[in-house]
Amino acid sequence: MAAPSEWPSCQDFSEFQEVLRLMRQIDDRIIHELNTSLPTASFAVKIDASARCKELYHSLKEAHTSRDKAIKTCINQSSSAVNRLRDERNKDKDNLTLIKQLRKEQTNLKLMQSELNVEEVINDRSWKVFRDRCRIHYKPETDL
Repeated sequence: MAAPSEWPSCQDFSEFQEVLRLMRQIDDRIIHELNTSLPTASFAVKIDASARCKELYHSLKEAHTSRDKAIKTCINQSSSAVNRLRDERNKDKDNLTLIKQLRKEQTNLKLMQSELNVEEVINDRSWKVFRDRCRIHYKPETDL
């Protein structure tokens, strides 16, 4: 399952969340993937579980890395915008439009930062299921 080719837009939080949701499909379906791709004892001869676990490991790792990069990129963009708006507000303290825009951008930044926490929970859950199902078949080079 590949991630969408487009990065999420950092300007519209709803669009940002929708793209992340699509990018998280591999995690949402990991149990299904593991159940359909790893054999029971009776079918173990027909399928190379070690190769399948390795493939799934690399898919998960790639998906987690791309989502993490997308979230952090948006956080950095939003943080820069907040800092710029703060500087502008300090120069013009009575500009209500500027204050409103700053609050909106601060809210957007907080929401994006909360996505990092959501991402951590999703990643932990996925790696736990992966370890439970693949620990016998595949041991990655790095510790999960």
